[in-house]
Amino acid sequence: MNLAVLQHLPPEDVEVEICRADELERRRGLSSELDDMWSYVGKKTQQRWLWHAIDHYTGKVLAYVFGRWQDDVFLRLQALLEPFGITRFYTDGWGNL
Repeated sequence: MNLAVLQHLPPEDVEVEICRADELERRRGLSSELDDMWSYVGKKTQQRWLWHAIDHYTGKVLAYVFGRWQDDVFLRLQALLEPFGITRFYTDGWGNL
């Protein structure tokens, strides 16, 4: 809880909900898993990647994009996930993001 911010907000604009973090994510559907898989067209130097985001709790695909294994393709997927409220992404250190 950010107490410094709360001090500047009118009480009628504040809503407090206390629950476990994993329960909150499950109820609000804010948790997803992103992954990629690749194949090639004609030869292995022409790789194409499927980037997809799966709802962590239901297993449903939220969004996907096809492209090369580059940051701009990830950014397209990130834009597709914005309406779901997914704003945090953790990677294994690849790329320039």
